[in-house]
Amino acid sequence: MRLEKASYKAIKYACVNFHYAKSVPVNVFGYSVFNNDNDFCGVVLFGTGANPNLAKEYKLNQGQVIELVRVALNGKQELTSKALSLSLKLIKKDLPLCKIIVSYADADENHFGIIYQATNWIYTGHNKPTGRSAFIINGKKTHPKSLYSKGIKQSISEVRKYLDSNATEFISEGKRKYIYPLDKTLIEMCNELKKPYPKKE
Repeated sequence: MRLEKASYKAIKYACVNFHYAKSVPVNVFGYSVFNNDNDFCGVVLFGTGANPNLAKEYKLNQGQVIELVRVALNGKQELTSKALSLSLKLIKKDLPLCKIIVSYADADENHFGIIYQATNWIYTGHNKPTGRSAFIINGKKTHPKSLYSKGIKQSISEVRKYLDSNATEFISEGKRKYIYPLDKTLIEMCNELKKPYPKKE
């Protein structure tokens, strides 16, 4: 297995074809994964994430904490955990100022973060949002913010009146959070946040 810096073309193809979200996150960079026969297996991507205060929790500066945003692979790779481990070594070399990597396992997809557990990430807890997090409109999950552009209020009654009479509210199960310290001096601090790994029942 080998990794090399991913082109936008590779990123787009892997995200659309190999990942359940079927979307390409913005402001990302990462690595293309190839098996021993040089077949393209997908990408491992990192980015600044959606949270502008990502670094504050760890008393670090913006840019010192990044997010693992996609592991979009087609299953032909030797081991997913090996691809992730190799990408972490490259990130440490390519982004020497980065000190911590954060990632999330989507509970709505019944993900527990097994790949993070296999590569010794630190589990810090299950973030559960309060209240409705989306609408199901015409069978598709739609973020409430996208309704503003259509001039529709963020209420189920408005959505049913103007968009889909059968629309429902979607209550998210949230995400399971993992962190990976690249800086050895931060391992103790990260371990203070450590919780037992979640397991499937």
